[in-house]
Amino acid sequence: MARWAAGHGPWAGFLARRAVRLAVSLGVLVTASFGMIHLVPGDPVRAALGPTADPALVAARQHALGLDRPLPEQLWAFLTGLARGRLGESITTEMPVAQIIADRLPATVEIAVPAFLAIMLVGIPLGMAAAVLTRDGRRRRGELAFTSITGLIGAIPEFLLAVGLVALFAVAVPVLPVASRGGPSSYVLPIVALAAVPAVVLARIVRVETLKVLGEDYLRTARAKLLPARLLYLRHALPNLLTSSLTLGGLLFTSLIAGTVLIENVFAWPGLGTTIVQAITQKDYPLVQGVVLVYGTAALLITFAVDVAVAVADPRSTIRGS
Repeated sequence: MARWAAGHGPWAGFLARRAVRLAVSLGVLVTASFGMIHLVPGDPVRAALGPTADPALVAARQHALGLDRPLPEQLWAFLTGLARGRLGESITTEMPVAQIIADRLPATVEIAVPAFLAIMLVGIPLGMAAAVLTRDGRRRRGELAFTSITGLIGAIPEFLLAVGLVALFAVAVPVLPVASRGGPSSYVLPIVALAAVPAVVLARIVRVETLKVLGEDYLRTARAKLLPARLLYLRHALPNLLTSSLTLGGLLFTSLIAGTVLIENVFAWPGLGTTIVQAITQKDYPLVQGVVLVYGTAALLITFAVDVAVAVADPRSTIRGS
C-alpha cells in the first residue's frame, strides 16, 4: 500500500491512508456490534420474551437467530449476512432488522440534514458578522450581547431545549404540531431543537477565528486598498476559515446523530432514534445492534468525508501533515 501510494502522488497516499483508517474503524465497529449481544448478561431472547415465556418458544427463537450455534459460526454468519445487507431479525417483531432500518432511516435523515445545513448557514455568517462588527474593540455592548446570548443558548441541553420549544410553540401558543411526521410544519420544531445549540457554538468559534484572520497582514493590506466588503470578507477572509469551519462542521454533524435519539423521542418522530430507544426498552438486541451499526458507520463516513473536504480546501498543510 505504501509503495503504491508513493508511486501515485501525495493525493493517492493521503486517500489510501484515510481509506485504511476507515476500513480498520469499520472492522472494530462491526466486531463491537457483534459482541453486543454476547456481552449482555443472561439470555437476550429470554430477556426480550420475558421470564414466563414458554421454553420451547425461547429455544425456537434462539435457533432462528442462530444463538444456539458456536460463537465462530455466529460471527461468520453475521459477517456473511452483513455483506449481503442482512442484519438478522428482530426478536419482538420477527421482521428483518434491515427492513426496519430502511423504513425508519429516511425520517432521521429528513431532520438531520436540514439541521446541519441550518447550522452551517446560520453559524458561519453570524460568527463572521459578529467578528466584523466587534473587531478592534468596537461595539463593546454588541460583543457582550453576542457572547451572553450565544453562551446562554449553548449551555442549554438539547433535550431541555426541545421540551421548552414544545411548551412554548405547541402548548402555550399552539402554532406548530408537537408530535409525529406530518406536513412541513411538523419539521420546524425538531430541526430547530437539533440546530440551535450547535449553530451558536459554531458562531462563537467562527467569530474567534475570523478575528484572527482579520488581524493578518494581508487582510490589513486589502482593507487599506479600500476593497469592497464583498471581496474583502468573502474572497480573502472566508477561504481561510474553511478548514476550521469544515472540521467543526463535521464534528457537529456527527453529534447530530446522537442528538436525533433525544429529539426524536421528544417529538415522537418515527426515525432511528425512537427505534433504538424502543428496542432497548424491549431488549430487542439484534435491532439495537443493527441501529448502532448504522449510526457508527454514518459517523465514520462523515469523518472520512470531512477529512477529504479539508484536504481539498487546504491541500498543502493537510496532506503534508497526514
